Amino acid sequence: MNILHLDINHPLLINQLNVLGFQNDENYTDSKDAIQKIIHNYHGVIIRSRFAIDENFIDSAKQLKFIGRVGAGLENIACNYARKKGISLIAAPEGNRNAVAEHSLAMLLSLFNKLNKADQEVRAGKWLREANRGLELDGKTVGIIGYGNMGKAFAKKLRGFDVEVLCYDIKNNIGNENATQVALEDLQKKADILSLHTPETPSTIGMVNKEFINLFKKPIWLLNTARGKSVITSDLVSALKEGSILGAGLDVLEYEKASFENLFSHENMPEAYKYLIQSEQVILSPHVAGWTIESKEKLAQTIVDKIRAEFC
Repeated sequence: MNILHLDINHPLLINQLNVLGFQNDENYTDSKDAIQKIIHNYHGVIIRSRFAIDENFIDSAKQLKFIGRVGAGLENIACNYARKKGISLIAAPEGNRNAVAEHSLAMLLSLFNKLNKADQEVRAGKWLREANRGLELDGKTVGIIGYGNMGKAFAKKLRGFDVEVLCYDIKNNIGNENATQVALEDLQKKADILSLHTPETPSTIGMVNKEFINLFKKPIWLLNTARGKSVITSDLVSALKEGSILGAGLDVLEYEKASFENLFSHENMPEAYKYLIQSEQVILSPHVAGWTIESKEKLAQTIVDKIRAEFC
Protein backbone atom coordinates (compact mmCIF):
# COMPACT_ATOMS: atom_id res chain seq x y z
CA MET A 1 0.00 0.00 0.00
CA ASN A 2 1.18 3.48 -0.89
CA ILE A 3 0.70 6.24 1.69
CA LEU A 4 0.98 9.97 1.01
CA HIS A 5 2.00 12.17 3.95
CA LEU A 6 0.77 15.77 3.65
CA ASP A 7 2.07 17.24 6.94
CA ILE A 8 5.33 16.83 8.80
CA ASN A 9 4.83 14.69 11.89
CA HIS A 10 7.01 12.78 14.34
CA PRO A 11 9.52 10.69 12.35
CA LEU A 12 8.46 7.48 14.07
CA LEU A 13 5.27 7.55 12.01
CA ILE A 14 7.05 7.04 8.67
CA ASN A 15 9.81 4.92 10.17
CA GLN A 16 7.42 2.40 11.66
CA LEU A 17 5.18 2.33 8.59
CA ASN A 18 8.28 1.58 6.50
CA VAL A 19 9.06 -1.36 8.76
CA LEU A 20 5.49 -2.60 8.29
CA GLY A 21 6.03 -2.68 4.54
CA PHE A 22 4.16 0.44 3.43
CA GLN A 23 5.50 2.73 0.71
CA ASN A 24 5.61 6.25 2.17
CA ASP A 25 5.79 9.38 0.03
CA GLU A 26 6.01 12.89 1.46
CA ASN A 27 4.58 16.04 -0.10
CA TYR A 28 4.51 19.02 2.23
CA THR A 29 4.53 21.91 -0.25
CA ASP A 30 2.34 21.32 -3.32
CA SER A 31 -1.07 22.94 -3.60
CA LYS A 32 -4.24 21.03 -2.92
CA ASP A 33 -4.99 21.01 -6.65
CA ALA A 34 -1.61 19.48 -7.40
CA ILE A 35 -2.09 16.84 -4.71
CA GLN A 36 -5.54 16.03 -6.06
CA LYS A 37 -4.03 15.21 -9.46
CA ILE A 38 -1.83 12.49 -7.98
CA ILE A 39 -3.96 11.18 -5.12
CA HIS A 40 -5.33 8.37 -7.32
CA ASN A 41 -1.94 6.65 -6.90
CA TYR A 42 -2.36 6.23 -3.13
CA HIS A 43 -4.15 3.81 -0.84
CA GLY A 44 -3.71 5.96 2.28
CA VAL A 45 -3.28 9.63 3.13
CA ILE A 46 -2.05 11.08 6.40
CA ILE A 47 -2.83 14.70 7.16
CA ARG A 48 -2.85 17.00 10.15
CA SER A 49 -4.45 20.32 9.23
CA ARG A 50 -2.95 21.39 5.90
CA PHE A 51 -6.22 21.57 3.96
CA ALA A 52 -9.74 20.18 3.95
CA ILE A 53 -10.38 16.82 2.36
CA ASP A 54 -13.70 17.40 0.63
CA GLU A 55 -15.90 15.30 -1.62
CA ASN A 56 -14.13 16.36 -4.82
CA PHE A 57 -10.79 15.36 -3.37
CA ILE A 58 -12.18 12.00 -2.27
CA ASP A 59 -13.64 11.39 -5.76
CA SER A 60 -10.14 11.77 -7.17
CA ALA A 61 -8.74 9.23 -4.70
CA LYS A 62 -9.87 6.15 -6.61
CA GLN A 63 -7.80 3.67 -4.58
CA LEU A 64 -8.01 5.31 -1.16
CA LYS A 65 -8.55 2.90 1.72
CA PHE A 66 -7.93 5.20 4.70
CA ILE A 67 -7.41 8.78 5.80
CA GLY A 68 -5.32 9.25 8.92
CA ARG A 69 -5.65 12.51 10.85
CA VAL A 70 -2.80 13.15 13.26
CA GLY A 71 -5.06 14.87 15.76
CA ALA A 72 -8.31 14.41 17.62
CA GLY A 73 -11.01 15.78 15.33
CA LEU A 74 -12.06 14.93 11.80
CA GLU A 75 -14.00 18.07 10.91
CA ASN A 76 -11.61 18.97 8.07
CA ILE A 77 -12.65 15.74 6.33
CA ALA A 78 -15.93 14.95 4.55
CA CYS A 79 -16.45 12.01 6.88
CA ASN A 80 -19.86 10.75 5.80
CA TYR A 81 -18.88 10.83 2.14
CA ALA A 82 -15.61 9.05 2.84
CA ARG A 83 -17.41 6.31 4.75
CA LYS A 84 -19.86 5.85 1.87
CA LYS A 85 -16.85 5.26 -0.35
CA GLY A 86 -15.60 2.58 2.05
CA ILE A 87 -12.70 4.70 3.32
CA SER A 88 -11.62 4.17 6.91
CA LEU A 89 -11.17 7.28 9.04
CA ILE A 90 -8.39 7.14 11.60
CA ALA A 91 -7.93 9.82 14.28
CA ALA A 92 -5.80 9.94 17.41
CA PRO A 93 -7.63 11.59 20.33
CA GLU A 94 -5.83 9.23 22.70
CA GLY A 95 -2.55 10.82 21.67
CA ASN A 96 -3.09 14.34 22.96
CA ARG A 97 -5.81 13.99 25.59
CA ASN A 98 -3.36 14.34 28.47
CA ALA A 99 -1.83 17.45 26.93
CA VAL A 100 -5.28 19.03 26.50
CA ALA A 101 -6.20 18.19 30.08
CA GLU A 102 -3.03 19.76 31.47
CA HIS A 103 -3.47 22.87 29.32
CA SER A 104 -7.07 23.26 30.49
CA LEU A 105 -6.01 23.04 34.11
CA ALA A 106 -3.14 25.47 33.53
CA MET A 107 -5.49 28.03 32.00
CA LEU A 108 -7.95 27.68 34.86
CA LEU A 109 -5.33 28.11 37.58
CA SER A 110 -3.77 31.04 35.72
CA LEU A 111 -7.14 32.76 35.54
CA PHE A 112 -7.93 32.12 39.19
CA ASN A 113 -4.55 33.43 40.33
CA LYS A 114 -4.28 36.30 37.81
CA LEU A 115 -0.85 35.04 36.78
CA ASN A 116 -0.71 36.74 33.37
CA LYS A 117 -1.76 40.09 34.79
CA ALA A 118 0.59 39.83 37.78
CA ASP A 119 3.52 38.80 35.60
CA GLN A 120 3.06 41.78 33.28
CA GLU A 121 2.75 44.18 36.22
CA VAL A 122 5.89 42.94 37.97
CA ARG A 123 7.82 43.23 34.70
CA ALA A 124 6.58 46.83 34.50
CA GLY A 125 7.83 47.56 38.03
CA LYS A 126 4.43 47.32 39.72
CA TRP A 127 4.06 45.38 42.98
CA LEU A 128 0.28 45.17 43.45
CA ARG A 129 -0.45 42.41 45.91
CA GLU A 130 -4.04 43.14 46.89
CA ALA A 131 -5.06 43.74 43.27
CA ASN A 132 -3.82 40.26 42.46
CA ARG A 133 -5.48 38.35 45.27
CA GLY A 134 -6.57 35.06 43.71
CA LEU A 135 -9.24 32.41 44.06
CA GLU A 136 -8.91 28.79 45.14
CA LEU A 137 -10.28 25.97 43.05
CA ASP A 138 -11.29 23.88 46.07
CA GLY A 139 -15.00 24.04 46.81
CA LYS A 140 -15.98 24.86 43.23
CA THR A 141 -18.15 22.86 40.83
CA VAL A 142 -16.64 22.12 37.44
CA GLY A 143 -18.98 21.35 34.57
CA ILE A 144 -17.59 19.50 31.56
CA ILE A 145 -19.51 19.39 28.29
CA GLY A 146 -18.27 16.56 26.09
CA TYR A 147 -17.11 13.56 28.07
CA GLY A 148 -14.95 11.70 25.57
CA ASN A 149 -11.19 11.37 25.60
CA MET A 150 -10.49 15.02 26.41
CA GLY A 151 -13.26 15.55 28.93
CA LYS A 152 -12.37 12.40 30.83
CA ALA A 153 -8.69 13.33 30.88
CA PHE A 154 -9.51 16.77 32.32
CA ALA A 155 -11.75 15.26 35.00
CA LYS A 156 -8.92 12.93 35.96
CA LYS A 157 -6.58 15.90 36.43
CA LEU A 158 -9.09 17.45 38.82
CA ARG A 159 -8.94 14.51 41.25
CA GLY A 160 -6.29 16.27 43.31
CA PHE A 161 -8.68 19.11 44.12
CA ASP A 162 -11.65 19.23 46.46
CA VAL A 163 -14.13 19.95 43.67
CA GLU A 164 -17.40 18.54 42.40
CA VAL A 165 -17.11 17.50 38.75
CA LEU A 166 -20.22 17.18 36.59
CA CYS A 167 -20.33 16.11 32.97
CA TYR A 168 -22.86 16.36 30.18
CA ASP A 169 -22.72 14.40 26.94
CA ILE A 170 -25.16 13.35 24.23
CA LYS A 171 -24.20 9.73 24.96
CA ASN A 172 -25.75 8.03 27.97
CA ASN A 173 -24.02 6.26 30.85
CA ILE A 174 -20.50 7.58 30.30
CA GLY A 175 -19.92 9.18 33.69
CA ASN A 176 -17.24 7.53 35.78
CA GLU A 177 -15.47 7.79 39.12
CA ASN A 178 -14.14 11.22 38.15
CA ALA A 179 -17.36 12.92 37.06
CA THR A 180 -21.09 12.53 37.62
CA GLN A 181 -23.13 12.63 34.44
CA VAL A 182 -26.10 15.01 34.69
CA ALA A 183 -28.64 16.72 32.48
CA LEU A 184 -27.48 19.96 30.91
CA GLU A 185 -29.97 21.91 33.01
CA ASP A 186 -28.45 20.51 36.21
CA LEU A 187 -24.94 21.37 35.06
CA GLN A 188 -26.03 24.93 34.29
CA LYS A 189 -27.64 25.18 37.72
CA LYS A 190 -24.54 24.16 39.70
CA ALA A 191 -21.39 24.94 37.70
CA ASP A 192 -18.87 27.59 38.68
CA ILE A 193 -16.58 26.59 35.82
CA LEU A 194 -17.51 25.35 32.35
CA SER A 195 -14.98 23.45 30.25
CA LEU A 196 -15.78 22.52 26.64
CA HIS A 197 -14.44 19.27 25.19
CA THR A 198 -16.78 18.77 22.25
CA PRO A 199 -16.08 18.05 18.57
CA GLU A 200 -17.22 20.44 15.86
CA THR A 201 -20.64 19.28 14.71
CA PRO A 202 -23.80 21.08 13.55
CA SER A 203 -25.11 20.90 17.11
CA THR A 204 -21.98 22.36 18.74
CA ILE A 205 -21.35 25.22 16.30
CA GLY A 206 -22.55 28.37 18.05
CA MET A 207 -23.58 26.36 21.11
CA VAL A 208 -22.26 28.89 23.63
CA ASN A 209 -24.35 31.92 22.77
CA LYS A 210 -26.23 34.56 24.75
CA GLU A 211 -29.20 32.29 25.47
CA PHE A 212 -26.97 29.41 26.57
CA ILE A 213 -24.91 31.62 28.89
CA ASN A 214 -28.00 33.15 30.48
CA LEU A 215 -29.21 29.69 31.55
CA PHE A 216 -26.38 29.39 34.09
CA LYS A 217 -27.55 30.24 37.58
CA LYS A 218 -24.19 31.64 38.68
CA PRO A 219 -21.48 33.65 36.96
CA ILE A 220 -19.03 31.15 35.44
CA TRP A 221 -15.49 30.81 34.23
CA LEU A 222 -15.25 29.45 30.68
CA LEU A 223 -12.54 27.19 29.25
CA ASN A 224 -12.50 26.23 25.58
CA THR A 225 -9.76 23.89 24.39
CA ALA A 226 -12.10 22.18 21.93
CA ARG A 227 -13.27 24.03 18.83
CA GLY A 228 -13.51 27.78 18.38
CA LYS A 229 -16.79 27.82 16.50
CA SER A 230 -18.58 26.44 19.56
CA VAL A 231 -18.46 29.91 21.14
CA ILE A 232 -20.06 33.04 19.67
CA THR A 233 -17.31 35.51 20.50
CA SER A 234 -19.49 38.61 20.50
CA ASP A 235 -21.84 36.96 23.00
CA LEU A 236 -18.87 35.92 25.14
CA VAL A 237 -17.62 39.51 25.16
CA SER A 238 -21.05 40.78 26.19
CA ALA A 239 -21.12 38.25 29.03
CA LEU A 240 -17.64 39.30 30.17
CA LYS A 241 -18.73 42.93 30.25
CA GLU A 242 -21.94 42.07 32.13
CA GLY A 243 -20.22 39.75 34.61
CA SER A 244 -22.14 36.59 33.74
CA ILE A 245 -18.79 35.19 32.62
CA LEU A 246 -15.99 36.06 35.04
CA GLY A 247 -13.11 35.04 32.84
CA ALA A 248 -12.22 32.86 29.88
CA GLY A 249 -9.33 30.63 28.86
CA LEU A 250 -9.46 30.19 25.09
CA ASP A 251 -7.09 27.95 23.18
CA VAL A 252 -9.36 28.11 20.13
CA LEU A 253 -11.27 30.92 18.47
CA GLU A 254 -14.35 31.29 16.32
CA TYR A 255 -12.22 33.01 13.69
CA GLU A 256 -9.82 30.15 13.01
CA LYS A 257 -9.45 28.94 9.46
CA ALA A 258 -10.28 25.33 8.58
CA SER A 259 -6.56 24.58 8.45
CA PHE A 260 -6.20 25.65 12.12
CA GLU A 261 -2.96 27.35 11.03
CA ASN A 262 -4.03 30.96 10.41
CA LEU A 263 -6.21 33.61 11.98
CA PHE A 264 -6.54 36.94 10.17
CA SER A 265 -4.65 40.14 9.44
CA HIS A 266 -4.84 43.19 11.66
CA GLU A 267 -6.75 45.00 8.92
CA ASN A 268 -9.82 42.78 9.32
CA MET A 269 -9.64 42.10 13.04
CA PRO A 270 -13.17 41.69 14.53
CA GLU A 271 -14.20 44.09 17.28
CA ALA A 272 -14.94 41.23 19.68
CA TYR A 273 -11.43 39.88 19.21
CA LYS A 274 -9.97 43.31 19.92
CA TYR A 275 -11.75 43.20 23.27
CA LEU A 276 -10.41 39.73 24.07
CA ILE A 277 -6.78 40.64 23.48
CA GLN A 278 -7.09 43.69 25.73
CA SER A 279 -8.99 42.01 28.55
CA GLU A 280 -7.29 41.00 31.80
CA GLN A 281 -10.10 38.46 32.25
CA VAL A 282 -9.00 36.42 29.24
CA ILE A 283 -6.11 34.08 28.53
CA LEU A 284 -5.46 33.12 24.90
CA SER A 285 -3.29 30.50 23.24
CA PRO A 286 -2.97 29.56 19.54
CA HIS A 287 -4.69 26.15 19.41
CA VAL A 288 -1.82 24.42 21.18
CA ALA A 289 -3.57 22.67 24.07
CA GLY A 290 -2.76 19.30 22.54
CA TRP A 291 0.57 20.49 21.16
CA THR A 292 3.33 19.15 23.41
CA ILE A 293 6.62 17.37 22.79
CA GLU A 294 5.12 14.22 24.24
CA SER A 295 1.81 14.41 22.38
CA LYS A 296 3.58 14.77 19.03
CA GLU A 297 5.09 11.34 19.57
CA LYS A 298 1.95 9.82 21.06
CA LEU A 299 -0.24 11.08 18.22
CA ALA A 300 2.06 9.52 15.63
CA GLN A 301 2.26 6.25 17.54
CA THR A 302 -1.53 6.08 17.83
CA ILE A 303 -1.92 6.46 14.05
CA VAL A 304 0.65 3.73 13.40
CA ASP A 305 -1.01 1.39 15.86
CA LYS A 306 -4.44 1.87 14.30
CA ILE A 307 -3.14 1.38 10.75
CA ARG A 308 -1.32 -1.77 11.87
CA ALA A 309 -4.45 -3.13 13.54
CA GLU A 310 -6.64 -2.59 10.48
CA PHE A 311 -4.36 -3.21 7.52
CA CYS A 312 -1.60 -5.58 8.64
